Amino acid sequence: MGAGPHPEAGDGERPLRIALLSYKGNPFCGGQGVYVRHLSRELARLGHEVEVIGAQPYPVLDDGVPLTELPSLDLYRQPDPFRTPRPGEYRDWVDALEVATMWTGGFPEPLTFSLRARRHLAGRRGRFDVVHDNQTLGYGLLGGPSVLGAPLVTTIHHPITVDRGLDLAAAESWHRKASVRRWYGFTRMQRRVARRLPSVLTVSGSSRQEIVDHLGVRADRIHVVHIGADTDLFSPDPAVAEVPGRIVTTSSADVPLKGLVHLIEALAKLRTENPDAHLVVVGKRAEDGPVDRLIERYGLADRVEFVKGISDAELVDLVRGAQVACVPSLYEGFSLPAAEAMATATPLVATTGGAIPEVAGNDGETCLAVPPGDAGALAAALRRLLDDPELRRRLGAAGRERVLARFTWARAAQGTAELYRGAIAEQSAAGRADRPRSGREARPGGLPAGGRGPAPAAALRTPAVDAPGEGAKATR
Repeated sequence: MGAGPHPEAGDGERPLRIALLSYKGNPFCGGQGVYVRHLSRELARLGHEVEVIGAQPYPVLDDGVPLTELPSLDLYRQPDPFRTPRPGEYRDWVDALEVATMWTGGFPEPLTFSLRARRHLAGRRGRFDVVHDNQTLGYGLLGGPSVLGAPLVTTIHHPITVDRGLDLAAAESWHRKASVRRWYGFTRMQRRVARRLPSVLTVSGSSRQEIVDHLGVRADRIHVVHIGADTDLFSPDPAVAEVPGRIVTTSSADVPLKGLVHLIEALAKLRTENPDAHLVVVGKRAEDGPVDRLIERYGLADRVEFVKGISDAELVDLVRGAQVACVPSLYEGFSLPAAEAMATATPLVATTGGAIPEVAGNDGETCLAVPPGDAGALAAALRRLLDDPELRRRLGAAGRERVLARFTWARAAQGTAELYRGAIAEQSAAGRADRPRSGREARPGGLPAGGRGPAPAAALRTPAVDAPGEGAKATR
């Protein structure tokens, strides 16, 4: 696993051995991958021993953080997504379940990764002090330390039921609505699992309330630890020239939640008065989708550029060179793009969807805020910033100050480590309470007289998983 833990962690206590689970962790595929990369690095800097256990697309990690690969069948890989594996690729019943769920239009990875992780962790019992699940919320992660070998802490960035609702609202036919419902079938499992979790970590107060409302988790089990920007990387650089009219956003093209269609409409309105205005989208362009059709309708093919697969340094310079950064999302559980743009002192236009105001701050102080889904308001705010250099300077400087004070990965790691220690302490206290005071009071199976004890593994309604530890591959 690389270098061992330091004699003391950054909080002066014994370093922790942490298993950080990520069923989909590539930072170029979304915020969950960014979370795994930066949190693991900062936990390691505090002196903790972190091992990331993940599936494809594998996380990109910094030096000093090892990755253990727990491979799926990678059914959604490019260039052949929704592929059917060859007979020789099947290893066990979990693989068969993964393919069968895909064939019926569902998304299997949260469930199947949780089952593989359960098997892997059972085979390494005693290796970790805490298991941290990054929003898998699968049945395989139920059962507590008796199954996983350590207390479980779970991050829920926001309930995926929010995405499901927005996708259903955007569906234009009964056939599309049925397809959306099948794809999001895993959210029923996530709701059931979430209610049984002992400790939930989330990234904003807005997400905390959504988890209570959508998933039914008790509020006293949910703890908010804000995440943030890599402020060493995302920082101002006067040597990078500002490009007149450049607006930058990070978005998945045809995910309704991201609100890109409204930004395209705003750009069309804006260009009637500011012909220099153009948009750079960090993300993949979806062919023949709603965004693509809008670009063609408004004749914006040469004014909207999509970029993907760029390096961190290229991304930072892209944001630095923009006159305005924009977050047009209908909802966000946090909004890393907002924090990263603010960290570079690039002025921000953002909606008030979800937790975005929690990150971006007050309208006119650290950003310009507009209602979600309002293309006219977006166009007006973008026009105001593009036309006012002094306002851009003031909002940019204030935005960076806000991020430095509130939203850094070092602060996130410190808060997360505190929650780890709390979960370990609670489990230790529960273990002492369950321990029989004398042999006479012990009941068959080790339960104290009158006590119920933990639920047996069979109560999880998931089949037994064979061969602990099988199938994992250590890398780095």
